[in-house]
Amino acid sequence: MANVSIIEGFQPKNDPVLLEKAESLKPELKVTTLTGSRMGEEKALKEGDQVRFDFGNHQVGYVTLHLSHQGSHPDAPAFIKLKFAERAEEMDEDSSEYEGWISRGWIQEEWLHIDQLPAEVRLPRRYAFRYIQIDVLATSLKYQLKVDRVTCEAVSAVSMEDLSEPLQTEDELLKKIDQVSIRTLMNCMQDVFEDGPKRDRRLWIGDLRLQAKANYKTFKNYDLVKRCLYLFAGSRFPDGRVSANIFTDGEVEADDSYLADYALFFVPLLAEYYAETKDQEALDDLYGIAMEQIDIVMRQVGEDGVVKDGENGFWCFIDGDDEGDAEKEGGNGFWCFIDWNNEINKQASFQGILIYSLRYALKLAQEKQDAKRIGMCRGAIELLVKGAKEKLFDKEEMVFVSGKARQVSTASQAWMVLAQVFDQETNRKILRAIREKGLPYHMATPYMMHHYCEALIQSGEKEEAMKVIKGYWGKMIEMGADTFWETFNPEDPEESPYGGSMVNSYCHAWSCTPAYLLREYEF
Repeated sequence: MANVSIIEGFQPKNDPVLLEKAESLKPELKVTTLTGSRMGEEKALKEGDQVRFDFGNHQVGYVTLHLSHQGSHPDAPAFIKLKFAERAEEMDEDSSEYEGWISRGWIQEEWLHIDQLPAEVRLPRRYAFRYIQIDVLATSLKYQLKVDRVTCEAVSAVSMEDLSEPLQTEDELLKKIDQVSIRTLMNCMQDVFEDGPKRDRRLWIGDLRLQAKANYKTFKNYDLVKRCLYLFAGSRFPDGRVSANIFTDGEVEADDSYLADYALFFVPLLAEYYAETKDQEALDDLYGIAMEQIDIVMRQVGEDGVVKDGENGFWCFIDGDDEGDAEKEGGNGFWCFIDWNNEINKQASFQGILIYSLRYALKLAQEKQDAKRIGMCRGAIELLVKGAKEKLFDKEEMVFVSGKARQVSTASQAWMVLAQVFDQETNRKILRAIREKGLPYHMATPYMMHHYCEALIQSGEKEEAMKVIKGYWGKMIEMGADTFWETFNPEDPEESPYGGSMVNSYCHAWSCTPAYLLREYEF
């Protein structure tokens, strides 16, 4: 189980001016009405019967049941159970067996009483699904239930007609990977860039950064990116930290979760948005907040130019205290995500992310002609690169090590490559060395796999990156994916960081990046 941040009495610091700008950018969602195809024969349903519908692809939207009856006038309510599934396999899962630590409230099941027939029952909740299963729990001896059809009002901030241009390739597998990537992105583009329309249906900054990169190459919806930037800036921790995620249902409110790597990603997120749009208003409004994230994290760097390490694999420590955990200190813990793998020591990865973010901070400072900040960024980069080379790099093994146990992981190498600690040729040797070691501490998510692919490309290993894209995302397609999944271990597809795959998200924002990689690097 991961650390769960619970801060009693937490009150975010809200900026009404920034939040008003965010609200002005809220999109009007596009609606497409679809009808599901019945799986199996059409017949009236008695108690114990079941019917399934297939919508042909992954949908996000609002479902209406069109119901009637056969036999005598109904003398009792029809009692039904509904199950919504992103994958066909989910329809055969028994939710009573779920024992994970994420709330079972995310499991997409409903029980309904239908008092009068015929009826059109529009379900109030939004669902993410391809398949719908209806089980008849009770009717009466006098009538049977007829499901005439099931429709869905699918919603998104964009449509396929908004796509800028198709991928230019003759490779059929890459075409399919790209199509599934784009649908993943589209179904996560709602009022905000959601991390997953099934779960958590929230704005997370780690997901947002990758969604934005894919969006720039596909739908080019710049207003939605800007809206999300202003939401993160407009609701923060009282001390100025950017929260890991934002609640936007009802009143906007920052979550009481702080992930140091996610907070740093506000910097490249802003820099990449500005590079795309030259939006001076956004740069002027958000520049100070971006730099504040750098300053907060730099306080955790030792005189040796290395970020402090904690006692556990989560790489967790407290300001001024290398012992304890986040919960004991009222939420002031310093935790970073990196990937859903509790075995990874995260010190080296975070060192790389800090250098990476500082390079973007330098670009922003140069755009603002902020001489003082330019000098600070250059000095910090020099200090951290020196620390990485001298304290975290094993010259004999040609790999970066992390933590007191000098752990070697793929994540550490990927982030140090992306941080440009060494030149391209040395980076190539580092990534080849890690492959020869058999990829210890496997990457649990497409999120980390994206960063590994980009590290390969930037080190001149484009052919190897292609193998990863086809072998990893292509494997999900081979297994029937209509959209790409939150977590995926090809050797154990049902693996879950939550203690049960029933709450896994099978349409997840951070998995959409082949649409970016294939266009940006012209495979």
